[in-house]
Amino acid sequence: MQSTLLIVLLGIIALAYHFGRKRAVAVAGGPTQIKTLHSLPTYYGLYAALWAGLPALLLLGFWAGFQETVVTAMVKAQLPAEMTAGLSPGRLGLLVNDIRNLATGNIVSSEVTPEIQAAADNYLRLQGIASIALWALVLAVAAGGISLAWRSMAPQLRARNRVESTIMVILVVFSSIAILTTLGIVLSVVFESILFFRSVPLTEFFFGTHWSPQIALRADQVGAAGAFGAVPLFTGTLLISFIAMLIAVPIGLMSAIYLSEYAPRRVRSLAKPALEILAGIPTVVYGFFAALTVAPFVRDLGASLGLDVSSESALAAGFVMGIMIIPFVSSLSDDVINAVPQSMRDGSYALGATQSETVRRVIIPAALPGIVGGVLLAVSRAIGETMIVVMAAGMAANLTWNPIESVTTVTVQIVTLLTGDQEFDSPKTLAAFALGLTLFVVTLTLNIIALHIVRKYREQYE
Repeated sequence: MQSTLLIVLLGIIALAYHFGRKRAVAVAGGPTQIKTLHSLPTYYGLYAALWAGLPALLLLGFWAGFQETVVTAMVKAQLPAEMTAGLSPGRLGLLVNDIRNLATGNIVSSEVTPEIQAAADNYLRLQGIASIALWALVLAVAAGGISLAWRSMAPQLRARNRVESTIMVILVVFSSIAILTTLGIVLSVVFESILFFRSVPLTEFFFGTHWSPQIALRADQVGAAGAFGAVPLFTGTLLISFIAMLIAVPIGLMSAIYLSEYAPRRVRSLAKPALEILAGIPTVVYGFFAALTVAPFVRDLGASLGLDVSSESALAAGFVMGIMIIPFVSSLSDDVINAVPQSMRDGSYALGATQSETVRRVIIPAALPGIVGGVLLAVSRAIGETMIVVMAAGMAANLTWNPIESVTTVTVQIVTLLTGDQEFDSPKTLAAFALGLTLFVVTLTLNIIALHIVRKYREQYE
């Protein structure tokens, strides 16, 4: 519904531009009198299009962002008192989610009672009313904007100044979205992490060696208190990422050096696209490859050597992950090496250096910042990978540095903790935010250290 309205609104904006431009020519006295206008007719058309589209688009975005919240709040307010009596905020959220799923035709986690059915019907009714009101208001605002722009058309109107000022404001707003989005994500994760650390001590989370976040429903059940020692998760993440980097960095960097410095043009034209195809393969395909091919091969190879290799091992996951991130290292390093000026190569050859000496002592030092950036991107990709670890390394939180045993990572546990309908007031769910915050801080620290290293060892070339 909203997408259709957006298409209609874009059509209105195009019409406003067309008729605004014609209106500017008309108020000037015809095509021969355009010189009496302050700005070109195009700016008058853009002026009309901005008045027709900008307020309406702002209203559409604001409405789309708050419609679900307002409708849900109205549905909750109209629920019978006996349905909500004694429910915690988490349980009430699950009830509202069931109502929403029933209204949209999705699976409901509880029994559908007449009260829940009535609430779902009320939800659909309110959504219909909201959609009709949205259409009416957006079209009315667009029509009002066109009318205002139409009446203000005059030869002395500074259309160019107003259009450029408005576009400048729009560019500033859009450029600020990334910063504000990052700030919002960080603040939300920090807030939820504070709630988690109110229930679980910092020392237990960062120094505990047992991870079992399953909170029992009754105090007499086994594991009722849970265990939130995240050291096994950090260990597994570092182990798999280290194995992946051992595979990706040497192969990717050597491939980039060969393709950029040694490979004939024909070989490069074939090998570089073939290597970059690896980046387009979905991670689930890598996961299947790791689970069905690499993991059994590693297990059989270990058995032939007398080793007891787990069917889901860090070695298999790290190996496949390393293959997956080779293009990240290779492509970026290749682009950086090719960006080194040819004059530096010629100068090195003129001094009597061989090609290998030129690569080692001139090209690599000059391209070092870009190479480090590619490696950092590969590290971030390895740390954030989930599917391969789930399918090849498992979800067992074992504290070990043995690559032939089963381990898990931080990202896998975050997905596990947030899968399904969860109550966001229990330590089990809040632990995902604490893990995310820790991962964010570690990644940020690694980036700062890498920037320091690059700045320290970067050579300046004229």
